[in-house]
Amino acid sequence: MRERVLAIVNLITQYFLEEHEPTSESDLVEELLAVGFEADEIDAAFSWMEDQTLRPPQADGLAAPVLSHRVFSPEEQRILSGEARGFLIRLRGLGILDEELFEEIIHKSVEMSDEEVSFREIKTIAILALFARSQHQWRHEFDCLLEDDWSRLLN
Repeated sequence: MRERVLAIVNLITQYFLEEHEPTSESDLVEELLAVGFEADEIDAAFSWMEDQTLRPPQADGLAAPVLSHRVFSPEEQRILSGEARGFLIRLRGLGILDEELFEEIIHKSVEMSDEEVSFREIKTIAILALFARSQHQWRHEFDCLLEDDWSRLLN
């Protein structure tokens, strides 16, 4: 179910990033039901997104690049794939994630699953965490991350 919930969250995120006309939550739910998602999966996705977006915004701007190295616990290593850990470290090193958001993403990922969290899943979680900070401030970064366009991300 976790993968399906993340797929719903990913679809909703892409829907809003593609600047679709604003629609009601019930219309969006109907569309998701029509493509085969279950009501409890849709509820879980909306609940997770609501939890992420109700956090108070942090300071504006990119975080200072991190010069230290974080050691992942054995449980974090078991849950987060090597590719997912590398992705988070790269975002932190580029200053896109500050220490607090970096830790929050790791904590949420470990908390939500007993199975391995893939690169694609961690990418979705990271985008949503950034989205929760500011819906407009990070738009360029969202587009670059979704398209795997690292050259545009640094410019």
